[in-house]
Amino acid sequence: MKAKYVNPFTDFGFKKIFGEEASKPLLIDFLNALLPENDQIVDLTFKNNEQLAQTDLDRKAIYDIYCENEKGEKFIVELQKAKQNFFKERTVFYSTFPIREQAEKGEWNYELKAVYCIGILDFTFDDYENEPEKSEVVHTIKLKNQHGKTFYDKLTFIYLEMPNFNLKETELGTGQHSIRLDKWLYFIKHLEDFQTIPAIIADEVFNQAFEKAELAKFGQKDLYDYEMNLKIYRDYKNTVTTAFDEGKLEGIIEGKLEGIIEGKLEGMIEGKLEGIIEGKLETAKSLKKLGVPMETIMAATGLTKEQIDIL
Repeated sequence: MKAKYVNPFTDFGFKKIFGEEASKPLLIDFLNALLPENDQIVDLTFKNNEQLAQTDLDRKAIYDIYCENEKGEKFIVELQKAKQNFFKERTVFYSTFPIREQAEKGEWNYELKAVYCIGILDFTFDDYENEPEKSEVVHTIKLKNQHGKTFYDKLTFIYLEMPNFNLKETELGTGQHSIRLDKWLYFIKHLEDFQTIPAIIADEVFNQAFEKAELAKFGQKDLYDYEMNLKIYRDYKNTVTTAFDEGKLEGIIEGKLEGIIEGKLEGMIEGKLEGIIEGKLETAKSLKKLGVPMETIMAATGLTKEQIDIL
């Protein structure tokens, strides 16, 4: 069945729903569903996000929304489609820009406005030590001391691990989050699959979101741009998935090598390893053509920067 609405995990779809001037009521509603009741946003102003992506490669990898509320607090909203090395470090790095831009010339007492970094992730981190945390959707991080007490409350990182959100329509509001946040997570996760607006999330804000996301309302240029963006997104996901599967195969083969005492399977395994290496090179070429960051290619293929540079 042909999709009726955009895929919100594409850069185009994400920007169409949350990143345009006409989308501000949607973005405000979404952010307020994430924020505590005493920190609700009344108004937002979009700011230039160019300073948050230092290279063209960064800008191709993600789409950042950078905005400021009526109190001068800063918000970075980032869509991340696939795992990459040092993603958390990059989020921390990006948070330094809205902090540093607050520096005033001349006399200044270093008072800062709050900064929020929000990541909508189409993957899970898979590096948690305890089981309950692995299945959580919303992860809120602040700077804390060794006793778990918040040391600085004006820098907040919120990661939404979308693969962990598995509530059905009838279960919205029954989990750990507010029903409003559940509705937004349900909307983002399933938007491309909807053919009609589910009654449980049909209100003025969501009706506007569905209207902005409806492909039939796109002009010819927007439709073309979206189709190209969707193709890139699908190629990107498929390539990363292939690389991951090849990595798993390599691990299995390496494990067998450790257990083999006699060399009867040596020729067969060497053939498989050669195939894996060739597959990695092809994967790296494809990712490189898509403009994927070097760190992501290295993580997906296990190749070094020097090996990738010569492709």
